[in-house]
Amino acid sequence: MEVCGDQTQILLQYNLFDLLPKHLTIAHGPGCPVASVPVEFFDRAIAIARDPSVIFCSSPELLRIPGSVCDLLEVKARGADVRVVYSAIDCINIARSNPDKKVVFFNVGFETATQMDALAVWQARRFGVENFFLLSYHGQVPAVCSDILGRENNVVDAILGPGQACCISGFDEYEQLSRQYNMPVVVTGYEPVDILEGIQKCISMLESGRVGVENQYKRAVTRAGNPEARALINEVFESCPREWRGLGVVPASGYRLRPAFANFDAARAFCPALEEVDEYTGCISHLIWRGLRKPTDCPAFGKSCKPDSPLGATMVSAAGTCAAYYKFKNQ
Repeated sequence: MEVCGDQTQILLQYNLFDLLPKHLTIAHGPGCPVASVPVEFFDRAIAIARDPSVIFCSSPELLRIPGSVCDLLEVKARGADVRVVYSAIDCINIARSNPDKKVVFFNVGFETATQMDALAVWQARRFGVENFFLLSYHGQVPAVCSDILGRENNVVDAILGPGQACCISGFDEYEQLSRQYNMPVVVTGYEPVDILEGIQKCISMLESGRVGVENQYKRAVTRAGNPEARALINEVFESCPREWRGLGVVPASGYRLRPAFANFDAARAFCPALEEVDEYTGCISHLIWRGLRKPTDCPAFGKSCKPDSPLGATMVSAAGTCAAYYKFKNQ
């Protein structure tokens, strides 16, 4: 199983499946942080963006993700002050230039995004910027991997670790994961040859009965990762349960601001009334993310469920598994 949406994209874009033995199955784990966010959280973001006292900032991708009724682009078109930014740090300057407004930065991601948001919150407290707020829904990959591997009908024999996230977090947590489930983990990069070598290393470890972590992505990843970034994340955030769309609540798989930084928490500062949302019951994303099905096994795939009309988690984001299959299988 590869657990990074970017690796899924490379596998499909370069037709790497054609180079692999037919009896080797590559499963696609929950490696897209955007796709794993529940609809209710996007509804919360949309409700906050509608507040006339708010300047709402986010990346371009998140503006296109639908809530239960509309997306942030529609809210912007109706007159809300919704802005595209590429870093939470940009919002500090916006907040300082607009002291009469509440500036909310909306972000979703893994450790690479978490470190930048941690820096922004830390700087906001340092400079006394009290009108900056963070609305984030960050995830921790090792915890959700553990949830998948610990299920009774698990079919995964080895993991291709997400090299990008490991640049920050290192891979010591994956060593614990490997020991717990007695399986190989290979931290893998993002070039086609990286992924093929990562798969080859996994197979060699399986054939020889070796358990542990190998680092294929040595040019970017070390065991300790980025100690300064890790320390900053741990200073600003703490682990918490996180709901993964299609998988349910996974303990210690998310991040929330620590009490010392709670004044910057948009979820605490804004409490809009939200209606309960029923997920589309025909989606098989939970089975795809556990390696039990492929997107093409879903009867809605490419028919009623497309990138411009997504029904479930794995189609909702451009980096989602079903969206990647739709894009590259239709070229």
